[in-house]
Amino acid sequence: MLVSSVDGSGPGVVVRARTRSLAPAPCTGCGTPSGWCHSRYVRRLGDASLGGRPVLIELSVRRLYCENASCGKATFAEQVPGLTVRYQRRTPLLQLVVEAAGILLAGRGGTRMLRVLDVTLSRCTVLSQLMRMPLPPPVTPRVLGVDDFALYGNTYGTLLVDATTRLPLTLWEGRDAEQLSRWLREHPGVEIVCRDGSLTYRQGITAGAPEAVQVSDRFHMWQGLSRRVQDVAAAHRGCLPAALPPAEEADPVPDEESAEDTAADTRAGRHARRLFEAVHTLTASGHSYSAMARELGLDRRTVRKYARARTWQEVMRRPPRKPSTLDPYRDYLQQRWDEGEHNAMVLHEELRSKGYLGHYQRVKMAIAPLRRGLPLDQPRERPPSPREAARWITTHPDRRSLHTTDRLHRLLEHCPELKRTHHLVRRFAAMLDNHDAAPPAVLARRALPQRAATTFRYRRSTARRPARRRSGNQHHLQLRCQRRPHHRRQASETPNGRTGRRPAPPPPRRPDRPPPPPLCGPVDHGTKMISGYENLARATSTSTRTTDQGEECHPVSGHSTTSAQDQDGRDSL
Repeated sequence: MLVSSVDGSGPGVVVRARTRSLAPAPCTGCGTPSGWCHSRYVRRLGDASLGGRPVLIELSVRRLYCENASCGKATFAEQVPGLTVRYQRRTPLLQLVVEAAGILLAGRGGTRMLRVLDVTLSRCTVLSQLMRMPLPPPVTPRVLGVDDFALYGNTYGTLLVDATTRLPLTLWEGRDAEQLSRWLREHPGVEIVCRDGSLTYRQGITAGAPEAVQVSDRFHMWQGLSRRVQDVAAAHRGCLPAALPPAEEADPVPDEESAEDTAADTRAGRHARRLFEAVHTLTASGHSYSAMARELGLDRRTVRKYARARTWQEVMRRPPRKPSTLDPYRDYLQQRWDEGEHNAMVLHEELRSKGYLGHYQRVKMAIAPLRRGLPLDQPRERPPSPREAARWITTHPDRRSLHTTDRLHRLLEHCPELKRTHHLVRRFAAMLDNHDAAPPAVLARRALPQRAATTFRYRRSTARRPARRRSGNQHHLQLRCQRRPHHRRQASETPNGRTGRRPAPPPPRRPDRPPPPPLCGPVDHGTKMISGYENLARATSTSTRTTDQGEECHPVSGHSTTSAQDQDGRDSL
């Protein structure tokens, strides 16, 4: 190739060149070299920018005759290796830049990046070049990740990811165990499978790759821990108001009492007070929530709300007012009102001069209590919910705001059980970050509070009916003990013509089995599921806990005899 001229006078650089006339070129159809020239024409090729200016190559190439009589091509255009490609107006160097931008940034983002590099292309062109790229050859991963995703509505799909390279391998519609096992049989060599707690995926992996070790991924493990922390916070719901800052000494107590008297005179206040007294009267007599709901004609959740409240004011439907942008100016509004300025429009203009950007209507509503002789409505903060408290505990300390850190410190100082839970969560997070699993004995000594959390609902549910042996093992971190469904009672006709009811025969009792010995390693040979919760359970699997009603709850082990549904629930930990 000979370069004839280089023109840099315009906005870009134009390079004019031509190929040699006597050099033979291979046919693009059969590969036979030919030097029989038919004609010449000019190809315009875009190249990578030079000094921040776009480069255009005007290359004069020959059109040659093919001397092979059996070839289907009569003429062909010669190609310059490393500079031209058939049916392409970009050099291989510029083509690599376009493909890299499409891989990293896709259509719109790749177009904006190429514009910075002085390459003007549309997003459709970038996407078309991306779709033309051949896919890499499939390689069976050593560590495979399996998870589901929502396509649309209630339609889900399965996604397989190489956990080492973090690249997707394949996906299909549906969550079918047979299809997953078929893929694993067609791609042998998977050693570790990272999945969630789905029973379907567990069956498919066990059938397709029985030798593979099934592990719980980091997201679902932390999600299960967050749910257990939320259950512990719900068990200590009475301690959550301690997270609020103490009331200021300057708060006028008579105003608060007058506000309560005003609420008690309303229809809603009288109704809430009557229900509160009725529910607490029945609670003192030993009635259950369901019995009180049937007697009072209320929903069970409403009865539970009134039973847990300490005063009738807590169940009023008036929520605490949320903070607003007007709060920093309330003292100024009170001062100007005492000075005799009662015009909301004038007060709004004064606040705007001080930096207030809110609407006039908000100022008007703020001084409305002052016109009735009441104090300004000060913002009141509501206690955190169990979910919010769990989010405080599981969030990394560096990512907490000062507001959250202050309230979490008050809550932990008030409740030692939540403080211990917070310590365990941070210890578990350090294990995940450092990839350093502590011995099971260390975790067993620092287990979450069992008596306050595990038997919270268990005692309440068993106090009203006779003791009944539960099948299977129970995890000592699982707050809701698995309940056996009630058997439908059968009706039989008595000799006097009436219909009597008799209970169904009890299911056959399973023979007692001694708990398995604790394992030394983290591998569960029953389902091959590695989990921090199961390591915690193996350390305590040699002892069984007996409740006050005489029922036993065994820790979770790899050789459980529970149903597939219960096993799936524990796998979700």
